[in-house]
Amino acid sequence: MAGSLQQDLSRSTGSRSLGHRVMDGFHARLARFGRPATAFVSTPEPTSFGDPARGRQLLAGNHLINGEVITAPGVSLWEIAENAPGRDALLLHDFKWLDDLAALGGPAAQGLAQTALGEWIARYGTGRGPGWTPDLTARRMMRWISHAVMLLGGEGSRLSPGFFRSLGQQGVFLSRRWKTAASGRARFEALAGMIYAGMSLRGLEGRVDAAAAALDRACAAEIDGQGGLASRNPEDMLEVLLLLTWAADALEERGRSPSVEQVRAIARIAPSLRALRHGDGGLVRCHGGGRGAAEQVAQALARTGIVETSDATLVMGYARLAAGSTTVILDAAVPPRGAGALSAHASTLAFEMTSGRFPIVINCGSGASFGAEWRRAGRATASHSTLGIDGTSSSRLEPRARRRGQDEALLDVPTRVTVEAFDTSPHLRGLLLTHNGYDPTHGLTHARQVQLMADGRMLEGTDTLAALEPGARLRCDRAMTAAGGAGLAFTVRFHLAPEVEAQVDMGGTAVSLLPGGDEVWIFRARGARMALAPSVALERGRLKPRATRQIVLTGRLLDYATELDWSFTRVS
Repeated sequence: MAGSLQQDLSRSTGSRSLGHRVMDGFHARLARFGRPATAFVSTPEPTSFGDPARGRQLLAGNHLINGEVITAPGVSLWEIAENAPGRDALLLHDFKWLDDLAALGGPAAQGLAQTALGEWIARYGTGRGPGWTPDLTARRMMRWISHAVMLLGGEGSRLSPGFFRSLGQQGVFLSRRWKTAASGRARFEALAGMIYAGMSLRGLEGRVDAAAAALDRACAAEIDGQGGLASRNPEDMLEVLLLLTWAADALEERGRSPSVEQVRAIARIAPSLRALRHGDGGLVRCHGGGRGAAEQVAQALARTGIVETSDATLVMGYARLAAGSTTVILDAAVPPRGAGALSAHASTLAFEMTSGRFPIVINCGSGASFGAEWRRAGRATASHSTLGIDGTSSSRLEPRARRRGQDEALLDVPTRVTVEAFDTSPHLRGLLLTHNGYDPTHGLTHARQVQLMADGRMLEGTDTLAALEPGARLRCDRAMTAAGGAGLAFTVRFHLAPEVEAQVDMGGTAVSLLPGGDEVWIFRARGARMALAPSVALERGRLKPRATRQIVLTGRLLDYATELDWSFTRVS
């Protein structure tokens, strides 16, 4: 047993401590002797969206694991996972890929799902192997339950005894280990999964009350007054809203009312999530979160019945301007700390811009699904639509963690971020933002002012670097001396959505942008050199990063202050 346990631990690359992983394995084995689930009380509708294109990739034997495309048609999914240890291989155990096979549909997709289910029960149903953590177990149970018709239909009926026996075991395990789930999204996953399973399966009903009470406490403690989470990850906010509504629906289907705390949490999250949604239905890409599936965002919000959008200046640390069909969302707060620092990005004052259903300016996104190097690159300031100094990010990654092969926390973050909303006229709304992330390294404060016309057809911006105090000017002098006396190089980047066609125009003084439909936008800048350069969009679920382009403004700071102006104007 000792050798097997050590092998199990070596395959897990999650952030759980060694002690937690040892006890996870112990309780997973012990849970085999608990009371099994015997049947469904009710079979809920599938709760999440999948992608048929990813389903076709699975059928073809193409797998994106740890940043590499593995092509292995006919090879067991779990054989592939065991030979490719790492974060992505571990995540296969949450069965999210079932959503993609269900979205694709058809006998081949069903057959693959049933084969993988049977193999998982045979390999890991004893409680050995990876995947036995509270959050992974909860996600796995919810997907097994919601896709039960596909999994047990036709030839899958032979899996029914093992299916219910395993669900009972997982429910017992989860009831004993949810307390060890990390705060934030993982804790909500574990608790909502326990409630969802307990309300759906005969034999697990007695596990619900304790989980429901704990979910109340989590709602009160971890969701702030505006519905925000400490991770500042908008996609986490979406997932928590989905989990809370799924748990509420499961309770109501069995004649039980969700608690007041749960209802209040949903009421806080929904208006804020709307504020973090662009006109195309996707979420702002920041701090490890992607845009989410637009239809899933819309469904999550519709199920709440809440139609208001938060009009607060800051929502979970993001500022929003919206006029006409144009939406601009900026990262306007200090990066996440604590556990959130492990996935935080150096994105302070970065923005995204969408015109109707057409994204124009984006952040590159999380590169986690493409491997460690892409994940690291996606967290740098240069991967966001904001200003960077001489290749330096506004926050820095912990160097020692990389040498130890561990997740890198974001350190040396800005300690002061300010935001002020203003209206200079009835036809103009604006924001003035500052951060001091470059003060320790260069003595400089970055200020960004953005103004959106009331019809949404023009966004004007000014980026300023300044050494404001005597001590800051001494640090600035040292940085310029270290740079060789030629001034400090800085760049302002505007990463373009992959769908945007761009070309330098007007003798090199402007860039023409065609985001889609009949729209034409013109970008201009003053106070810097302008160029188009390659970029990437790091979209989760794709086999490789998508090529796109970026507008790059370059300049040099020769004194204690400099500024440059830029604008996006819609001309048709």
